[in-house]
Amino acid sequence: MRLISALLLALITTTAHAELPSATALAVNQALSSGRPTVIDLGARTCIPCKKMAPILESLSAEYRGKASVLFIDVHDDQEAAQKHRVQMIPTQIFFNTQGKEVKRHVGFMEKANIVKELKAAGLK
Repeated sequence: MRLISALLLALITTTAHAELPSATALAVNQALSSGRPTVIDLGARTCIPCKKMAPILESLSAEYRGKASVLFIDVHDDQEAAQKHRVQMIPTQIFFNTQGKEVKRHVGFMEKANIVKELKAAGLK
């Protein structure tokens, strides 16, 4: 019985991952006016590439806290944000420089190293 419990616990802890909450318009505005580079990932909690991005975004958010803003918006919950940012496919990552100006857009899954590269190009120090 202990072995089964241990295996179930191991399975749960290795497959579970944190997800960023869906950012509000206020959070986006604060990030873009913070003087820090920002990436906004527009996706959905139900899309497979978006699910694969969730732990990467959570990790980057913690790793670069205070240096860059890493936000997620669920376009199924916030269709207005999807329209405002002209999202045609998900996931879409939009990078903003330290002045809050869009400098790069990517559609599809994006590796952590590539996100960091684009944040550095947008002003991450």
